[in-house]
Amino acid sequence: AKAQGGGMLLALLGWISSCVTTFVPLWKNLNLDLNELEVWNMGLWQVCITQEEGVVECQAHGSFLALPPELRISRLLMCLSNGLGLLGCLLAALGLEGWRACEDKPGRKRRLLLGGGVALGMAGITTLVPVSWVAYNTVLDFWDETVPDIVPRWEFGEATFLGWFAGAFLATSGLLLACSARSMTTAMPLAPACRRAPAARGLAGGHHLHPKNADLVI
Repeated sequence: AKAQGGGMLLALLGWISSCVTTFVPLWKNLNLDLNELEVWNMGLWQVCITQEEGVVECQAHGSFLALPPELRISRLLMCLSNGLGLLGCLLAALGLEGWRACEDKPGRKRRLLLGGGVALGMAGITTLVPVSWVAYNTVLDFWDETVPDIVPRWEFGEATFLGWFAGAFLATSGLLLACSARSMTTAMPLAPACRRAPAARGLAGGHHLHPKNADLVI
């Protein structure tokens, strides 16, 4: 039960963090040497300029096809991650031991919990891949010797680190829930006694019946 509770907590934190990472324009930061009071921030959907007065101006990216490959694919993977994370949270919640849904069908609860764990694990992978890809290209561009030193270089934004944490949370939660689903195979009885019919319980304990009662049954 503790593993399931911890897994669900990590799943919710990871899913929320992944959604925030998807839409905030903080994947890359750029400080201009000519105007240090102006900071550029880039995300998957728009570019924002923060000025000294605190004024933020944002402009959406142009055509989807005109974007660099890592941004195009990162959009798709992050949206897929958000969907898988939501699906995994819903499936895992229905499969928790403390949840009343399907409590008379332990096999179905195990499958729901296992399916939720798998979906969350895939959500973690589809979060880590685009974030790491963008970070890798950022490092390559920063150390590119063919670019003059006077040209400003993009650096890691806050969303990069948030995305790494989100992916790790989702992957860890998926692993915890999947492992707890396997442990439920032996821990949970196939037919809970509270769900047996009264007649079935009486027949199961028939050897305790009084002889007179036994004759009446015959």
